[in-house]
Amino acid sequence: MTFADDYGPWALVAGASDGVGAAFAEALAERGVNVVLLARRQALLDEVAAGIGARTGVETRAVAVDLAAPNAAATVAAATAGLEIGFLVYCAGADPNYEHFLANPIETAEAMVQRNCTVPMQLCHHYTPGMVERGRGGVILLGSAAGFAGAPNMVAYAATKAFDMVFAEALWAELRDKGVDVLGLVLGKTDTPTLRRLEHARGQLAGLDTAPSDAAAVSDVIAEGFDNLRNGPTWVVGEKLREAVSMMGSLPRNDLVRFMAQAAEEAMAGNGS
Repeated sequence: MTFADDYGPWALVAGASDGVGAAFAEALAERGVNVVLLARRQALLDEVAAGIGARTGVETRAVAVDLAAPNAAATVAAATAGLEIGFLVYCAGADPNYEHFLANPIETAEAMVQRNCTVPMQLCHHYTPGMVERGRGGVILLGSAAGFAGAPNMVAYAATKAFDMVFAEALWAELRDKGVDVLGLVLGKTDTPTLRRLEHARGQLAGLDTAPSDAAAVSDVIAEGFDNLRNGPTWVVGEKLREAVSMMGSLPRNDLVRFMAQAAEEAMAGNGS
């Protein structure tokens, strides 16, 4: 059987306007799966969808939705009514601010919880019953190494990524014998447009056409995701990050958090912030 036989005929990719999400949508299309692309900006989504369709010949559908909105999951469900979704990739949820918790109104953190925790949980609850009924399907939820321990400037973000990791692991445990593959794909620093904008704003990059140092390539993220789809519940991307996570696991949690706090302070001091 082909990939499309196992995970098609349609995939849903959240956060698909650029970066990892757009790359996942392209990779799924290359494997013969039609794709629904979700993000906020309709014009950009239309452009990405048209390019994918032209290059691969699959059907595409672009759905503009603010995944931090209270009715986001219902909007997505309505827009995909009648489609057989066999694969779900949730890539939305990057933190563009990297600021202290008290630097923003509480609504900023609440929106992040909605986008990073509530909506992916709702979408999984909506789409995986069909996968279970068919006895086939797949889910990839993107996590972050930030979810392994608390650190400054990532208070709400790190907490949401801890949720995502444990949610993916638990969902894997429930669905692994039902033909549905679930993978929590944990990323470290990754060369995305969001990261480039953040580091440029902080004076770490001379321009947006410069790759951030020590950042994984998006292509590597995609390759490791597909290569380890059946190796759930969790896969950490990159050998260096896997080594770091192993080291983190050897430390008592209090020591680990103190280490993360000190590292963050040193990094910010080095940036002149």
